[in-house]
Amino acid sequence: MEKLIARINELARKQKTVGLTEEETLERAELRRQYLDNFKRNFRVQLDSITVVDNDDSVKH
Repeated sequence: MEKLIARINELARKQKTVGLTEEETLERAELRRQYLDNFKRNFRVQLDSITVVDNDDSVKH
């Protein structure tokens, strides 16, 4: 994940300075998709592990 973020940031810096080639633009889009897929998957795991406890100590999933 760290390598993915580092490459996304590297491409972002390059975009701001000299611009990206078509290949780099496609790579950036794919890396962003991978990052978001990972984020969504990890967030879903967190949400699935949450247990709500009411004031009367009843557990709801």
